[in-house]
Amino acid sequence: MLWTKEMRYRNYRTITALEEKTLLENVESSIWRQHFHIQPPYGLLNDPNGFTFYNGKYYLFYQWFPFGAVHGMKHWYQVESEDLVNWVDHGVAISPEYDHESHGIFSGSGIVKDDLLYLFYTGNKRDENWNRYASQCLAVMNAGNELTKLEKPLITGQPNGYTDNFRDPKVWQTEDGYYMIVGAERENHTGCVLLYRSDDLLKWEFQGELQTDRQQFGYMWECPDMFRIGGEDVLLISPQGLEPDGDHYHNVHNSGCFVGKLDLQERRFHGSEFQELDAGFDFYAPQTTALPDGRRILIGWMGLPDTAYPSDGDMWANCLTIPRELQVKDGKLYQHPVKELAQKRKNMIEWQDTLTQQEVVLDQFSGKTFELICDITAEKGTAGIKLRVGEGEETVLYLDLEKEKLVFDRTKSGVPVATEYGTIRRTAYREKSVSFRIFMDTSSVEIFVNKGESIFTSRIFPKQDSIGTSIFANDGKASFILKKWDYE
Repeated sequence: MLWTKEMRYRNYRTITALEEKTLLENVESSIWRQHFHIQPPYGLLNDPNGFTFYNGKYYLFYQWFPFGAVHGMKHWYQVESEDLVNWVDHGVAISPEYDHESHGIFSGSGIVKDDLLYLFYTGNKRDENWNRYASQCLAVMNAGNELTKLEKPLITGQPNGYTDNFRDPKVWQTEDGYYMIVGAERENHTGCVLLYRSDDLLKWEFQGELQTDRQQFGYMWECPDMFRIGGEDVLLISPQGLEPDGDHYHNVHNSGCFVGKLDLQERRFHGSEFQELDAGFDFYAPQTTALPDGRRILIGWMGLPDTAYPSDGDMWANCLTIPRELQVKDGKLYQHPVKELAQKRKNMIEWQDTLTQQEVVLDQFSGKTFELICDITAEKGTAGIKLRVGEGEETVLYLDLEKEKLVFDRTKSGVPVATEYGTIRRTAYREKSVSFRIFMDTSSVEIFVNKGESIFTSRIFPKQDSIGTSIFANDGKASFILKKWDYE
C-alpha cells in the first residue's frame, strides 16, 4: 500500500466501523500475535509513555497509529494493571485536538501531584511546507480516567541553537521543585538533552543544556529518562545515528545509559562510559517508573524506527517488553524480570545431562510461549541452545569459549527482519559458565544473562509448527541444567 500524507495523518476519531472491522479481522488471522506482551489491538505501537504508579494501579500509555503498520498520526493508547502482568486496555487517552499538535501526540512522561496524574507530551505540528513545530504540552487525568488537556503548550518551540528535533519530556521532583529534560538536536546535528525547572508543573524556565562527557554522540537523543537508584543517578537516552563499534550499536538506532551523578546547580551529569542497554535486535525508547516498594521498573519498545516487520501485512506492528527491575552494581545497570511474572508459570519440568560433541533434541521442552532457565558449563568450543526449531528454522543462543563471546543468531529464525543490519549479535564474555533466563512468546524472545548483566531482546517470526528445542556441545564437553515453565 502506498501511504500518502493524508492517509498517515488521520485522527482516530475519523475511523469508520467498516475500517475498524477490517483491521480487527486482519489482526485476528495473524499467526504472530503475542500471548503475554502488551501489543496494539491493530495498527502500530511504538514508544511506552507516561509509565506511572497512580491510584493503586500501574498506568502505561504507548504511541499508537491506528490505521495500519506505519508511522503516522500518533495518539496515546492507555493500558492499566494491578500486578505488572495482566494489562487491561482503556483505549485512546490522548489524541490530536489543537493546532500545535495537528500532526501527532509524541512521547512523554507522567508524574503524580495532588492525587492527579500529570501527563507531559510533545505536540507535533507541520505546516504546508512540511516544516516541523515542536512544543511541550500537558494533560491532567483524575482517578476516574477523566482527562483535561491544556489548550496552550507549556513550552513553545525549542531554544536558540537547537533544531525542531525537540521532544519527549521526562519530569521528576526534587526537594527544590520539579525538573524536566527534553531530548534535542543541536544545530550542528549532534544530540543532547535540555533542562527545565518549575515550582508548580505549569510554568517552566529553561535552565540550559545538561552537560555530559559526550558532546558528539549521535545526531538526536530521544526519550531521555532520569532517576536515582542505589545511590547513583542514571540518565537513559536513545541516541540516533551511532556508528557500529565492535559488538555495539549494530541496530538502526540504539538505547543506553550513563551512570554517575547529576549536579543540577552546574547543569552537568558526571557519568560513566555509555552502556548499551540491550545486545539484541529490537529494543528502543525505554521508560521507567518508581514503585511504592522502592523498585525502579523499566519497559521498552520491542521494535525500532525505520524497520519493517512481517506482521505489518496483518495490519499491526510491534509490542512492549516485559517489565524489568533495575539495579546498579559497581557502576553498571542490571535488568531482570519483575518477580510478579512468576504467577504465569505452569507445568514446571527439569532436565540435566552432559554432552560431548553432540546435539540432543528435548521434545518435552518444545513450545511457543514459556519461560526457560538454561545453565551451561563448557570446557571448550561452543555450547548452547536452539529454540523454535522447525523445518529450516532455528533461533540459536550459545557460548563461544574460543572467541570469548555470547552469541545470539536469528539467521534462520523465520521470516527475515532488517537483514541489512546483520542477523547475529555478540557480546564479550570470558567465563566458562553462563545462565540464560529466556522468555519466549509467539513472535519474540527476551534473554537475560546471569541475572541481568546483559540482555538480548528480539522479535522472531517462525512458522507455527517451529516449536522444537535442542541443546548442543561442539568441539568439547558441556553440562546443561534446564528448567521450563509454560506460559498460558
